Amino acid sequence: MTISAYLNPNFTWIQKLIYLLITFAGIGICLFLTHAESVIFAGSRKRRSEDYIEKSFDSKAQRFFELVIAGTSVMSFSCAYVIINHVYTLVQTGVATNLTPLEKNLVEIWSEGKDFVLLLLICLSCVLNTILDSVIIPLKKISREEKASMRMLAMFYVILILMYLNRIGDESQYSPVMMYYFGLMIGRFVYFDASFIDFVHNIKNVFLNLPILLLLTVLTTLLCFFGFSMKFLLERNYYIVGIFYTHLFMLICIFVLHIGWMIKNSVQRKKPR
Repeated sequence: MTISAYLNPNFTWIQKLIYLLITFAGIGICLFLTHAESVIFAGSRKRRSEDYIEKSFDSKAQRFFELVIAGTSVMSFSCAYVIINHVYTLVQTGVATNLTPLEKNLVEIWSEGKDFVLLLLICLSCVLNTILDSVIIPLKKISREEKASMRMLAMFYVILILMYLNRIGDESQYSPVMMYYFGLMIGRFVYFDASFIDFVHNIKNVFLNLPILLLLTVLTTLLCFFGFSMKFLLERNYYIVGIFYTHLFMLICIFVLHIGWMIKNSVQRKKPR
C-alpha cells in the first residue's frame, strides 16, 4: 500500500457534505450543552446576568475550539508517523515496489534519520497549532495559560485514542507515538525547575477542563462510528487516518462558526446603544 492508498476515492462530494452537516450538528449540540452549563452555573451562584453567562460561554466554547485545534495538530503528527512507518515497513518486506519519487525519498529519509524526522514532525505540529489558533481561528477570549492547558489535554486526548486503537489494531504502529506523548505530558507536568505548587496548579487546570475533554471524546466517537458505518471512512488503511479526517471536518466547522461569531460581534458593536 502506498500513500495514495490512504485516500478514499469513493468518498464523494455529496457524502462529504452530509458528513460536514452531521459534524456541524454535533458541534452545535456540544455548544448548546456548554451554554446550558454556563446558565446553570450562573443560576447556582445567583449571578444570572447576561454578561456573566456570555463571558462564561465564550471562554468554555473557545477552550473547546482550542482542544479540537490542538487535537487535530497532535493527530496530524500521529497520522504522519503511522503512514510513513507503514509504507517503510511495506518497502522493507517487499510488498510495496512501485513507489513514486516522493515515496522513495520519504523511505530513504525515514531509514537514515527516523528520530530527527519525528522531532521535525512534532515541531511542525506545534507550529500548525499556533497558526490555527492565532491566525486562522484566533481565539482571543482565553489566555495563553488556558491554551497551554488545552494543548496538554489534547495530548492526553490523543493518547486515549491511541490506547483504544492499540486494542483493535497493530500495536507496533501506535505504541511509539504514545511513548512520545507520555514523555511530553510528563515533561509538561514536572519540568526541571517546577515546584510542588506548579504541579498542583497544572493538575487543577486539567481537572477543570475534563468536562470539555469528555464532550469532545463523545463527539469524536459518535462521528467516527457514523463515518465508518456509512463507509465514508476506510478501515483498511488504519483507523487513525479516518479519525484524522474527522478532526479535519470538525476544524472546518469551527472555522465557519468562528467567522459567523466575528460577523455577529461586529454587527452588535455597530448597533446604537
